[in-house]
Amino acid sequence: MKHESPAIARIAAMLAVMVLSAGCSTKLVHDDVRRIAQPEARCSGGEWTDDSSIAWLPIPVVAFVVPHANLHDIAAERYLARCGDPTRTINRDVSVNRTACIPAGLTRVITLGVWQWCPAYVSWQADVATGS
Repeated sequence: MKHESPAIARIAAMLAVMVLSAGCSTKLVHDDVRRIAQPEARCSGGEWTDDSSIAWLPIPVVAFVVPHANLHDIAAERYLARCGDPTRTINRDVSVNRTACIPAGLTRVITLGVWQWCPAYVSWQADVATGS
C-alpha cells in the first residue's frame, strides 16, 4: 500500500487553491494614478451583489454545455456615482471578487446546469477633486 507524504498533500492543496482562486477577481475600472495638489475627499466602499447567471438554453443537463448569460449587470458607473460627479473623480478603481462563487457553484449542480447563484463582492475607490 502506497502512502503520500504530508508535504506532497500540502503542495497539492495549495496548488488547488491557487487554481481555483485564479481569475476570481476582475478589475472593471483602474485609472492610472494622477497627482493633484489636494483631493477634496477619498471615496471608497464595498458591497455584496448578485452576479447570478442562467443558461441560454435552459434545458436540464444540456445547460451544462451551453453559454450562460448574466442576470444582473455589474457596471462600474453605478458604484462610482456614489462618489459624486463623474467629471470630478480621478484615480478610480472598481473590482469584482467572485471567490464566493466557487462554493455557490453547487447551485448549478442542483439545478442541472440551468442557473448558478454567484454572490460577488464589488469594491470601489476614487479621489474626488475640487471643482475648478
